[in-house]
Amino acid sequence: MAEPAVTGASVARGVLLPLALAQFICSFAGSNMNVMINDMSRDLNTTVHGIQVAITAFLLVMAAFMIPGGKLTDRYGRKRCFNVGLVVYAVGALISAASPGLGILILGNSLLEGIGTALLIPPVYILATMLFTQVTSRARAFGAINAAAGIGAATGPLIGGLIATAISWRAAFVFQALVIGVIVLLSRRSLEDPLPADPTRHFDVRGAILSAVGLILLVMGILAASTNLLLMLALIVAGGLVLVWFFAWVRAEERTGQEPLLSTRLFRNRTSNLGLVTQNAQWLMLMGTSFVVAAFLQVARGYNPIQTGVIFTAATVGVLLASFAAQRLAQRYEQRTLIVTGFVVTCFGIGLLIALVRVSPSAWALAPGLFVIGLGVGIMITPSVNVVQSAFPEAQQGEISGLSRSVSNLGSSLGTAIAGTVLVAGLAATPGRNYALAMIVLAVVGIIGAVAGAMLPANRPAGAPTSA
Repeated sequence: MAEPAVTGASVARGVLLPLALAQFICSFAGSNMNVMINDMSRDLNTTVHGIQVAITAFLLVMAAFMIPGGKLTDRYGRKRCFNVGLVVYAVGALISAASPGLGILILGNSLLEGIGTALLIPPVYILATMLFTQVTSRARAFGAINAAAGIGAATGPLIGGLIATAISWRAAFVFQALVIGVIVLLSRRSLEDPLPADPTRHFDVRGAILSAVGLILLVMGILAASTNLLLMLALIVAGGLVLVWFFAWVRAEERTGQEPLLSTRLFRNRTSNLGLVTQNAQWLMLMGTSFVVAAFLQVARGYNPIQTGVIFTAATVGVLLASFAAQRLAQRYEQRTLIVTGFVVTCFGIGLLIALVRVSPSAWALAPGLFVIGLGVGIMITPSVNVVQSAFPEAQQGEISGLSRSVSNLGSSLGTAIAGTVLVAGLAATPGRNYALAMIVLAVVGIIGAVAGAMLPANRPAGAPTSA
C-alpha cells in the first residue's frame, strides 16, 4: 500500500505531536498522583487507601470504557471523538484541582478524566495506523507515541512532585488542563481524519454497559481483598458472571447479523491474543512498580513529593533511551525478540531493586533497579502495540484499538490494585517485606509476559531485505 499524505518530515511531526502529547498526558495522569499520596490524603481528610482507590478507579474507568470509545470512532469520526475526549478530560482535571474531598476528586479525576481518556486514546492509535502504513514509518509513529506513554508514566512522579512541592498538588491538575489546551490548538491545525464518519454505524449500548460493569466489578473485588475476603469473592464472581453474559450477548448479536460492541473475530487471531497478554503485563508491571516504590518512599521513608519524584528519573532515563532506539531496534530484531528481552530486563531490574534496597538504606539504592525497569519497559512497549495493531485491516482498527488500549489500561489498574492490596493486606511479617513481596508478585507477572512473548510467531525485522 502506498504511503498516504503524511510524507514530509515536517508534516509527519505535525501529525504526531498532538497524538503523542495526548498519550503523554494520559499516562502522566496515571502515575503523578503516586508521589502526592500523603499530601492529598491529609488535604482531603482521607487515607492512603482512599487515594489508591481514586488512582485505581481512574485507570479502571479508562479500561472499562476504552472498547466503547474505540467503537464510537467509526460512528462519529476519529478526530471528533479525540476532541470531545480532550474537553471532557480538561473539565475533569479542573474539577479535580478544586475538589474539597475524596468524592469530588473521584468525580473529576477517576470518572471524567477516565472517560475523556477512553474517548481520545483509541483515535490516537487508529490515526497512527491509518496515516502510517509502511512497517518502518508505522514503527516510527508507534515509537514516538509509546515513548510519550512511557515518558508520561515515568516522569509523572517527577513533574507531579515538582509541582506539588513548589505550589500544590492541585496545580498538577491545572497543568494537565493546560497541556490539553495546547493539544487542542495543535490538532486543529495539523490533524485530519483520513476516513469520513459513518453516523449509521450501529453502537451496542447493552454490550458497552455489560463490558464496563464486568471489568469494574473484577478490579473492585481485588481492591476489597485487603479488607473483606467475602466481599472480594462476591465481586470477582459477579464480575466474571457479567463478562460471561457480555460474551453471550456478543455471540447472540453476531448470530442475528447485528454488529456487537466487540467482534469475537478479534479473539481468533493468535498473534493478537498473545500481543494483548504482553501489553497487559507490561502496564501492570510499570504502574504497579510506580505505586509500590512511591508508597515505600513516602510512607516507609518519609520522603516528600519532589524527593520521591527525583528518584523516579532513573526509570524515565531508561524509558527514554529505549524509546529513542525503538526504530533502530525494530529494523534489526524481530518483534518477538524485543518483547521477550524487555520482560527479561524488567524482571532483572525488579530483582536488582529488591537486592540493593536490602543492603543500603539510601533511597538512591532504588535508582539502578528503576533504570533497568524503565529500559526493559521501553524496549517492549512499541513492538507489542505494533504486533496487535498490524494484525488487522483498517476496517477493524476501531475495534482492535479500543480492545488494545482497554487491555493495557486494565493492566495499569490491576497493577495498582494488586500491588496496593499486597501492601495493605500485610501478608509479610514486617512492613518492609510487604513492599518486596509486592515487587515479587510483579516479577511473576513479567515471567508470564515473557512466556506469552516467546509464543509469538517469528517475523522479519523491519529493516531486513525481502526475498525476490
